[in-house]
Amino acid sequence: MANTKILYPRTGDMQTIYLKNAITDSSITVGDYTMYNDFVNDPTDFEKNNVLYHYPINRDKLLIGKFCSIACGAKFLFNSANHTMASLSKYPFPLFFHEWELGKTNVTKAWDNKGDIIVGNDVWIGYEAVVLAGVTIGDGAMIGTRGVVTKDVAPYTVVGGVPAKPIRKRFNDETISKLLKLKWWDWSEEKISQNIKAIQSGNMERIRGI
Repeated sequence: MANTKILYPRTGDMQTIYLKNAITDSSITVGDYTMYNDFVNDPTDFEKNNVLYHYPINRDKLLIGKFCSIACGAKFLFNSANHTMASLSKYPFPLFFHEWELGKTNVTKAWDNKGDIIVGNDVWIGYEAVVLAGVTIGDGAMIGTRGVVTKDVAPYTVVGGVPAKPIRKRFNDETISKLLKLKWWDWSEEKISQNIKAIQSGNMERIRGI
């Protein structure tokens, strides 16, 4: 059985990690087996290089499910990157509260808070894709290379482009419905092992022990 507690799951490969084991920030949650590959930077620097504008004062979270595949350079851009649309000026006056005699407690008014970033299970996020604050990506979805995700992505949907738009569904609606009920990513390692060939075949009828 696989050892989910190790950092580098592939012998001799220092570019690929089980991401969960590199996370130190309590506001970032990553599920078992989710992998991150980085051939440019040290993959263990994911929090610094890939989770951007994620300031503690805003208390927003990054939640990533199990068995996700995150490609090199994928970025998660949080709320503090925004400048509020409500102000007559785009200048972030609340950040410079000393100069303008504003209350320190008003810092978060410098940006629009759209909420957490939530990534489901078995999601593939392509090379240098960007996911913006407030977005939820459904189970089994795929984000194309350098896509910029500004809106929620439905389960088992392939999206791409700037901004990212639906390209197609991975399966028909009946199969998607069955997969969402199946939740194979929550199975025991033993049950997954017994069904790996069936999962890889793309044939629901071959799944055993449902």
